[in-house]
Amino acid sequence: MPAGEVFAALRTSPRGLAPADAAALLAGVGPNELPAARRRGRWRELAGQFTDLFAVVLLVASAITFLAYGLQDPRDAGTLQLAVAILCVVVLNAAIGFAQEYSAERTAESLQAMVRHTCRVLRDGERREVPSREVVPGDVVVLEAGDAVPADCRLVEAHEVSVNNAALTGESDAVGRTAHPVAAGPVLQARNCAFMGTDVVAGSAKAVVFATGTATEFGRIFRLTAAAPGRRTPLQRQVAVMARRVAGTALAIGALLFLVRLPTGQPFVETFVFALGVMVALVPEGLPATLSVSLAIGVRRMARRHALVKRLLAVEALGSTTVVCTDKTGTLTRAEMTVVRVWAGGTEHAVTGVGYAPDGEVADPEPVRALLRAAALCCDARLVPPPDGAGWRVLGDTTEGALLVAAAKAGLDPAAEEAAAPRVAEHPFDSGRKLMSTVHRETGGYRVYVKGAPQELLDRCVAADRAGERRPLTDALRAEAVAANDAMASRGLRVLAVARRSAPGPRPGRETAESELTLLGLVGMTDPPRPEVSDAVAACRRARIRIVMVTGDHPLTAEAVARRVGIVTGPAPAVVTGAAFEALDDAGLDALLDRPEELLLCRVSPEDKMRVVGALHRRGEVVAVTGDGANDAPALKHADIGVAMGASGTDVAREAALMVLLDDSFASIAAAVRLGRSVYQNIRKFLIYLFSHNIAELVPILAATFAGFPLVPISAVQILAIDLGSDVLPALALGAEPPEPDVMDRPPRSRKEQLFSRAVMGRILFLGGIQAAGVTAVFFWHIHASGIPYSRFTEDDTVYREGITMVQAGIVVSQFFNALAVRTERQSLFSAGPLSNPWLLAAGCSGVAVMAAISYLPPLQALFNTAPLAPGDWAVLAGLGVLLLAAEELRKAWLRRRGRTDRKGGTR
Repeated sequence: MPAGEVFAALRTSPRGLAPADAAALLAGVGPNELPAARRRGRWRELAGQFTDLFAVVLLVASAITFLAYGLQDPRDAGTLQLAVAILCVVVLNAAIGFAQEYSAERTAESLQAMVRHTCRVLRDGERREVPSREVVPGDVVVLEAGDAVPADCRLVEAHEVSVNNAALTGESDAVGRTAHPVAAGPVLQARNCAFMGTDVVAGSAKAVVFATGTATEFGRIFRLTAAAPGRRTPLQRQVAVMARRVAGTALAIGALLFLVRLPTGQPFVETFVFALGVMVALVPEGLPATLSVSLAIGVRRMARRHALVKRLLAVEALGSTTVVCTDKTGTLTRAEMTVVRVWAGGTEHAVTGVGYAPDGEVADPEPVRALLRAAALCCDARLVPPPDGAGWRVLGDTTEGALLVAAAKAGLDPAAEEAAAPRVAEHPFDSGRKLMSTVHRETGGYRVYVKGAPQELLDRCVAADRAGERRPLTDALRAEAVAANDAMASRGLRVLAVARRSAPGPRPGRETAESELTLLGLVGMTDPPRPEVSDAVAACRRARIRIVMVTGDHPLTAEAVARRVGIVTGPAPAVVTGAAFEALDDAGLDALLDRPEELLLCRVSPEDKMRVVGALHRRGEVVAVTGDGANDAPALKHADIGVAMGASGTDVAREAALMVLLDDSFASIAAAVRLGRSVYQNIRKFLIYLFSHNIAELVPILAATFAGFPLVPISAVQILAIDLGSDVLPALALGAEPPEPDVMDRPPRSRKEQLFSRAVMGRILFLGGIQAAGVTAVFFWHIHASGIPYSRFTEDDTVYREGITMVQAGIVVSQFFNALAVRTERQSLFSAGPLSNPWLLAAGCSGVAVMAAISYLPPLQALFNTAPLAPGDWAVLAGLGVLLLAAEELRKAWLRRRGRTDRKGGTR
C-alpha cells in the first residue's frame, strides 16, 4: 500500500492512537511480550540436584553401605547410621542447591527488570515514551539510530534508514528501508517493514505497528532459541575439574586405607565400610552451594552499586581487568549538556542557567537568534516536563536537548518555529561524516540547516553570516572561527558548528544539502564531570588498571575533561585523532599502545574502537569497554567486559554488553572491579577453609594405622558432622566477606591463574598441617595418659570415646580460628577487625555449639560414640586454635615485610 493508506488499514491516523484506544487494545491483545524461555518444572529441577558428581558419588556410597549392612553378621548399627547419614547429606545438599538456584533465578529476573525497555510513540499527535510491552497494533512508533524495533511495523516515513536484521535472517550487514510500496512477497523480504528484535543502525523513521508479541515474526521463532541451554562459565568449568580431582583423590585415599587396615585382622566388611565412609566424608559436600551463594552475593552487591551483571562470566573477568577503554560523555560526565557560550559574528555570548529547565538567558541574544533557531530546527530531541514537576528531561539526544534549551533562553519557541518551518526531509547524523542536516519548507522556498563537528562543517562552508549579511569565508574568517573553536574546546567545552543554505527543492541529495554552506556560528556546551569519578580513576590507577579514553569529541575537550578527572596527569599525553589513527597499521598501533604516556583517542569511529580492542587482546590484556550507542555494540561484544549505559544507552548497546551501569557512572565500573576481585578472593578463601581441615581428618587416621592403634581417632560419621554441622555456615559467611581494604592496591590477577594455585595449595598445607599436628598430638596424649595398652581399647571404652571427641572438637575449634585467619591474605586480622564480619562469628559459634551438643547430649553421644569433655579439655583445644591463628599472623607479617623489602629494592 502507499504510506497514506496504511493508517486507515490499521485503524489509526498519522497522529497515532488515542490513549484510551491504546489502553483498550492492550487489554484485548495483551502485552507486547515474548513468552519466557520454557523452564524445567520444579520437581525436575530438584531431581537435577541429584545428578551432580558429588551427589552421584554419595548416592553410590550410600547404596553400598546399605548393602554392607545387610551382609554383616551380626549387623552393626553404626553401619546403618553411616548409610543413613550419607543419604541425609545428599538430600540436604540437594535442598541447599535447589533453594539457591531458585533464589538466584528470582534475583536475576528482578535485576533484569531494573533496566527499562521503552520506545517512542505518537498518542493523539504527542510524542510519548512508553514501555515497549505497552505497544499495540495501530501505534505510530518513532525510530532513530540505536533503537530496538519494538514490534513488527510498516514504515510510513523514512529518512535514510538502515536496519540490522541479523536476529531474524543471520545477515549482519545493515539493509536499507523505505516507506514506499513494494511488490507483494514474503513478509521478511518487505523493505518497507521493520521487525521486532532488529536494530535501527542509521537514520530515522515513523512506522505503524501491525503485529505485537507472539504474533510477530520474531515471536514465531523465539521459542526455539529461548530454550537453548546456557554455557558454563570458565569458573564453573574449573570447579567441575576440581570436583573430579577431589573425587579421585578421595577414592584413592579410601582404597589406601582399606589396603593398609585389611592386613591388621579387621573384618573385611567393616574395613570396607570404614574406608568407604572416610572416602565419602572427604568429599566437600557443601562446595557447590557455597560457590553459588558467593557468586550470587557478588552479583547482588554489584546491583546495589548500580552495576547489573548479566552473566557470571562478567564477575570472573572483572577481577582480572587490566585496561578500561572508556567513553567520555555520560560515563565520566553527567550527560546533562548545557550551552554556556555561543559564538556568532565574531563575538562570544554567555548563556546562564544549568540543566534542561529553560531558565536563564543569553547575553545580547539578537545576534545569535538565527543561529539558535537553525540549531533547534535541526534537532530530533524533545524537551519534556515530567508530570510530577520534578524537573525537565530530554527525550532524545542530550546535546540536541541543550540546543533547544538555549533557543528557549534566547526567546524562541522551538515548537512554534518547527510549525512555521515544517521539516520535509533530513539526512541523519552518522559517525562517519559527523553531520546532520534537515530540510524545511519556509516562505519563499526550502532551506537546509546543518549542525555537526566544526572541522567537518567548516570544510563544507563557502560563506559566513555577519549581522545577517552573507560574506565569503576568507582565510581570515576561517582562522577566526577555528580560533574560537579551539578557545572553547580548551576550556573543556563541546563545540558544534551550525550552518545553512537554500535548497533547490524539498529533497536535495546529501552531498548537495551539505555543501556550499553559510556558517552561522559555534555553540559551546559543557557536560561537567561526575564528582565521584576522580576517586574512581585514582582507585583504578592504584589497581594497575590502565584507562584509555576513546571518544568522538574534540581533542582539546577530551584532554580538558581527562585532566579534571585524573586520567591525564602528565604534561604531554598521547592524543591521537581519527585521521591519524586510521593511518596506523597494526604495527604502528601496537607501538602506540606500548608507549608509556596516557592515551586519548579522539574523533574515532566504531571501527577504530574495534581495532583498539583487538590490539589490546593481542597484547594479552583483559579489556573492559564502555559504550552507549548502536555504533558501540561491536566493541562491546568484542571486549572481555562490555559495559553499557543503562540510563542513556540504546537498547542495542545494552543487549551487546555483559554489564549494564544503571547510573551510567565510571565510578560504578571501579566499584564493580573491586567487588569482582573480592568475589574471586572469597572463593579462594572458603576453598582454603574447606580443604585445610581434610588434612586434620586424615593425618590422625593414618598415624593411628601406622602406629598400630586398633581403632580410628575419628569416625566417618564424625567427619560428616564436621562437614555439614560446622563447616557450611562459616564457608557461606566467608563468601560474604567484604572486600579487603587493599584489594585495589594489587595488580590484576592473571587470566591463566587457577583456583588451586601454588599459593592456595601452600596455604592449605600450612593451615591443615598445623591442625593435623595439634589434634593428632591431643589424641595420643590422651590415650597415653590413661596408661592403657593399645590392645585393650574398645569402642565402648570411656578414654577412647573422650579421645575421639577431643579430635572432633579440636578440628571444629581450630576451624573457627581458621575461618578468622583466612579472612585476609596479607592484612593482619586485627587491622581488619576481628568483629567486622558478625555473620562469620555467629556461624563459627554455631559450629562449636553443635559440637558441644554432640559431646554432652546423650542421644547424640550414642549416635557419634562421644563423651563429655571437661573444661580443661576445651581450654587445651582453644589453645590449639590460638596457636593456629598466631602462626598465620606471623606468616602474614613475614609476607608484608618481604613485600616492603621488595618494593624498596625495586623488584616489584
